[in-house]
Amino acid sequence: MRTEGTPGFDLLEREAELLSADPGSALKGFRQTLKEAREGLFESYAQGAPVGQLLAARSALVDMVLRCAWQRLMPAPDLGALIAVGGYGRAELHPASDIDLLILVDEDSLESLQGPLTELVTFLWDIGVELGHSVRNLSECAAAAADDLTVISNLIEARFITGRFALFDQLQSAIAPDQLWPTDRFFEAKIEEQHKRWRRYGETAYNLEPNIKENPGGLRDIQMISWVTKRHFGSDSLHELVEHGFLTESEHLALIEGRALLWRIRFALHRLTGRHEDRLLFDYQRTLADQFGYRDHSDNLAVEQFMQQYYRTVMELNRLNEMLLQLFREAILLQDRIGPPEPINRRFQSRGGYLEVTHERVFQQRPIALLEVFHLLQLRPSLRGVRASTIRLIRENRHRIDDDFREDVRARSLFMEILRHPSGVTQTLRRMNRYGVLATYIPAFANIVGRMQYDLFHVYTVDEHTLRVLRNLRRFTVPEHDNELPLCSAVARRVPKLEILYLAGLFHDIGKGRGGDHSLLGAHDAWDFCQLHYLSEFDSRLVAWLVEHHLLMSVTAQRKDISDPAVIQAFAEQVSDINRLDYLYLLTVADVRGTNPKRWSSWKDALLRELYQAARRSLDRGLDNPQAQDVLIEQKQIEAMRILARQGVEAEDCRNLWFRFSVDFFAPSQPEEIAWQTKRILDASPEELPIVSLRLLPNRGCTEIFIYTQDRESLFVQITALLDQRNLDIVNARIMTTDDGIALNVFQVLTRDHEPLDEGEPSDDLANELRHELQQPPNAELRVNRRLPRQLRYFPIETRISFTEDATNQRTLMHLTTRDRPGLLAEIGAVFEGCDIQVQGAKIATVGAEVEDVFFIATRDGAPVRCGQTLSCLRREVHDRLDQTPGG
Repeated sequence: MRTEGTPGFDLLEREAELLSADPGSALKGFRQTLKEAREGLFESYAQGAPVGQLLAARSALVDMVLRCAWQRLMPAPDLGALIAVGGYGRAELHPASDIDLLILVDEDSLESLQGPLTELVTFLWDIGVELGHSVRNLSECAAAAADDLTVISNLIEARFITGRFALFDQLQSAIAPDQLWPTDRFFEAKIEEQHKRWRRYGETAYNLEPNIKENPGGLRDIQMISWVTKRHFGSDSLHELVEHGFLTESEHLALIEGRALLWRIRFALHRLTGRHEDRLLFDYQRTLADQFGYRDHSDNLAVEQFMQQYYRTVMELNRLNEMLLQLFREAILLQDRIGPPEPINRRFQSRGGYLEVTHERVFQQRPIALLEVFHLLQLRPSLRGVRASTIRLIRENRHRIDDDFREDVRARSLFMEILRHPSGVTQTLRRMNRYGVLATYIPAFANIVGRMQYDLFHVYTVDEHTLRVLRNLRRFTVPEHDNELPLCSAVARRVPKLEILYLAGLFHDIGKGRGGDHSLLGAHDAWDFCQLHYLSEFDSRLVAWLVEHHLLMSVTAQRKDISDPAVIQAFAEQVSDINRLDYLYLLTVADVRGTNPKRWSSWKDALLRELYQAARRSLDRGLDNPQAQDVLIEQKQIEAMRILARQGVEAEDCRNLWFRFSVDFFAPSQPEEIAWQTKRILDASPEELPIVSLRLLPNRGCTEIFIYTQDRESLFVQITALLDQRNLDIVNARIMTTDDGIALNVFQVLTRDHEPLDEGEPSDDLANELRHELQQPPNAELRVNRRLPRQLRYFPIETRISFTEDATNQRTLMHLTTRDRPGLLAEIGAVFEGCDIQVQGAKIATVGAEVEDVFFIATRDGAPVRCGQTLSCLRREVHDRLDQTPGG
């Protein structure tokens, strides 16, 4: 009986007290015991006690409580057996973990035990023991285990607590590998189970809010190793793997230390939340970072340091899991069937479909082989990977990749061959990262391995994001993916050197976390790397330029008015030639798609495509020959009239209507859009105002809402509030008012899932609701009562406001950065209304928890807002409004 390690009291002494307590005070005594033990565990945790000891201590305490309850309430203790299973069976009982029990009884005694067992379970619940239990006889256990992988996995970890030990012994015999689930079948089933679990979690350990138990590299992966070890070797000790040659002592230590960190995090989560919580949510990350002793630095938040430790740990555990399962596969499934090695060269051979070294001193004698091994996998795609024993040697010899190694012409040439190879580039770089070679060969890359970016926009660590960007770039070059993004695929076939694209992708974020502008830092690193790897000066400058300006196209498309010829001209001048434009377009799309898959949308695709095509036309035309806006508008009007003529609309009617509209109606619109809006206005009678029409824009990937109504106070506020309440995100807005008091508003919207609104009934309902809202009095109450999403609460973002004048278009641009929240646009609209400011349009960009909006504003006379007092008032009012808004 274990008595050591349980804080606060001696188990033997407390057990005697519980057994001798009279029935009237027993319930209170048991509860008090559990309460004191829980407090003692938390106190020991706060003092830094090893969590493994605390888990074992809690398990020992629960064992004692269950033994006492069993002896007090069962008519004869040997009528059955009380058996711990699952995590409790492993004696790894966290503060809020369920206590999984098997109550094993004889087949002929179950009926007579129904009453006592019900009393026992009720008593345990009453004293606060959260049970997960089953009552079975031996044959039922065997049948359930034979049919269910989860059941056999739990029973493998079974541990006797009290009762008749002979029953437990019979259970062990009944579930032995020679009776059911032989080792090879069990192993294959557990491998498939792990793959399914990984797929549920996106096959990455690098989620922003990881599940520390179920994510790849999490505790379940360690349990997977334990299950196989127990089933194959009959051992509960992971050190058994060292004795059998599956692990080295250092690898065993890494496994134990990694598990200890995950245990400590899980214990802290249960303690912090007071419940069974295995998700490392934003709600808890900052608190745990503080508890674990991390402090903010100028270039790295405490929470980012904490999460980087977590990510690097699970990456190492994931690698150990991969290596061990491959070794298990050879030992369990293949045994002596691997066959003789097939020579490749003097350094490498293949065995059982895996690449391995010919002898253990290969990397010591020829360090360049540390890169050669990865290139061979590209050259021989039939190989399934690197053999586990060789993975171990790669890890042990990484220190040989030093300055002399990096200066070796053979190493530099080999790395470029890997990048230039027609297949397997992403997979090879991912494997190099997993085995620690990429960060050793490119030291700057080591800084971003496991580096979290504490926002809702970047859902992966920087190294994982970088590899996903490279994967996206590769997909542009594979014909079978041409249908995904046809323009990208076409452009990728035109670029002269794909390795330039891959190098730009590899280095575009490598400067993060060092302080300063990561684009400039990365450009410097990229230039040095290219020069060291014998790229021409032209190619080196191109890679460095792409890294330095990798955000240029995204910022221009999402935050500027790309319908404005001046914006296109300025962008084209920065890019300067079509070759750069092609590379930048591909890098931008791959970057945005690789940042957050849920944030990529047809809308963003359309914006970037439109900017690319407009810039290409500008470059084709020549930078010294910019297109005049009046010429462009005239061309749009001519084309719109052709469309309307086919619909039976007279040209004179068009001209009479358009005479009332300013250039703001035509400049941002395509001819087809001008024609559609014109037709809607001409078809309506004055009594039908307000006109509200919705349509799907397939090429833009959004829904367009056109509103034509009498201008009035709070119009923008009412519309934006209603759309927000309907869970629609406004991504673009244009507002124009005619001299005779008519407002033309165009809103392009997406659902919260970044999709267009469904056509049919949902669109009709929204149109009717908008029409009804606009028929209400102007001072109708502002109603946005959506709750602030949980994740947004944990990102304090300072509100920043700046103004620039757009003299060409006679307007002022207000740039707003703040935290996203329900009703934001309506709040801003109310400020504009109060300051007597006219809104002409808006570009809305949400970057995780942060919004980066641009409002095109003017005075009521249609002039730029130049008055310093007005701008100061506007700035102050926006700050005041947002600071008092929930989420501000």
